[in-house]
Amino acid sequence: MTEALELEAEVARLHTELTRTRAELRDILGANNSIAAALFRSEERLRLIIDTIPAQISYFDQGEIYRYANKGYSNWFDLPRSEVIGSPIVRVIGEESYHAIRPYIARALAGETVTHEHAIRKNGTLVDARSTLVPEIGSDGAPVGCFEFSFDITDTRRMQAALAQAQKMEAIGQLTGGVAHDFNNLLTIISGNLSLLQEGYSDHRDVRELAEPALRAAKRGAQLVRSLLSFSRQQPLQPVVVNVRTLMTDMEPLIRHSLPSSIQFCLQLADEALSLCVDPGQLESALLNFALNARDAMPAGGRLEMRAHPVVIDAQQAREDKIAPGAYVRIEVSDTGCGMNEATKSKVFDPFFTTKGFGRGSGLGLSMIYGFAHQSGGCVRVESAPGKGSLFTLILPPAAAGALEEIPPEEQTPVKDATPDALVLLVEDDPDVRRVVRHQLVELGYPVLEAENGNQAVEFLTQVDAITILLTDIIMPGGMSGRELARNALRKRPELHVVLMSGYEEQAALGKAETPDLHLLGKPFSKQELARALKSSLEYS
Repeated sequence: MTEALELEAEVARLHTELTRTRAELRDILGANNSIAAALFRSEERLRLIIDTIPAQISYFDQGEIYRYANKGYSNWFDLPRSEVIGSPIVRVIGEESYHAIRPYIARALAGETVTHEHAIRKNGTLVDARSTLVPEIGSDGAPVGCFEFSFDITDTRRMQAALAQAQKMEAIGQLTGGVAHDFNNLLTIISGNLSLLQEGYSDHRDVRELAEPALRAAKRGAQLVRSLLSFSRQQPLQPVVVNVRTLMTDMEPLIRHSLPSSIQFCLQLADEALSLCVDPGQLESALLNFALNARDAMPAGGRLEMRAHPVVIDAQQAREDKIAPGAYVRIEVSDTGCGMNEATKSKVFDPFFTTKGFGRGSGLGLSMIYGFAHQSGGCVRVESAPGKGSLFTLILPPAAAGALEEIPPEEQTPVKDATPDALVLLVEDDPDVRRVVRHQLVELGYPVLEAENGNQAVEFLTQVDAITILLTDIIMPGGMSGRELARNALRKRPELHVVLMSGYEEQAALGKAETPDLHLLGKPFSKQELARALKSSLEYS
């Protein structure tokens, strides 16, 4: 009986213990399930983070087989993740890219952390990438695999290139701006004296034949300075509404005469009217430069085509070209010449860069086009490959709807009549420039007083009430610029008419907002341009 009771008590105790153990197991199982769920959520969050961060992450073993790839990495090669994991590196990235980065992989699998930059195809497009390879070290101290962290640095490279280009443009701008004033003073002396010589000896054939080409050369020199300043964006353009069809059709004979008979020239223009608000001289210079470069690229002959048609630039393309999206006019110039490699193409718009022999090119033509395009609110592109010719594309904004074509200054009616009572005070520090301008004023019928600096001019203005026009250079020694002289003179004599002369028009334009009654005259200028500026100042009220 006692034994039976003891057995029954032991069974009850074991049952209680078993019940308690079951409860503990249920609690442990519940805790494990909670831990597993938490781990799953944590893993999902980690996977989401790794898949969405702007980096391409992978892991490969010593056999160069991928064992992991995040979503960004598989998307980079336009492959599902399942096709990346388990595949050799060479199969995923391609033989060309693999052979380029194989030395870095070998160093990383040997235990070295390596960072390198390389070109790789992303969704079929060649992009710049920066990759860091971090080896995984096993318990025995030997590398067992490697993590790869890659970033697309194409935009960074593009911004660096844009910054370098901006710095080069600033440097050339400072250089050009520094010499423009003095150089234009020299051209003023040359062209002014040649014009006086030509007019004084108009009946002498020999003088006329010698003076005319010299004058044309002086004008080309002035255009060169304007183009250089335009490239560095320090030269105000003189935009007018231009009919593209008319301009390009008018240029066709000049372009054809510039090409040998071995080059076929074709001009294709859109049927609809295309108008631009640009500096026509700069556009003509750009087209001629394109044609001459194409000629040099086809020494054995070929085909040159120029096309113009409307185009709409979308937001993505606008960001790449650094222009506003919208409607534009596209002018294309293509040739079947030798083409350019990537190294040449990357420098083609750099100032003074040329592939031509010494004395055959200044290296400024395409850089001037670059400056003209961007200063006009557009851009210029180039596509080329060795043996496949080149395509230059000039993108320019159209003229506003309803705008009318303006008459270029050289086609305006000459100004012949002066105002005899308008006494001119000529202020110019360069005696040779002063002498040329004085001759021009006298021939126009204006009486003239001369001053070589601002202080002398102030004395004249104080003592001579009859002075009607102040014609002054802007940049002068002595501590008083022409602009300061004009402001001081207008405060004391508001009725005074002022014309500013400058060989550096950016400097001339600086004070325009403060004193809108100042008329600007860029050097070098002809007698008719001087007459027009004086007449305009007198008519201003």
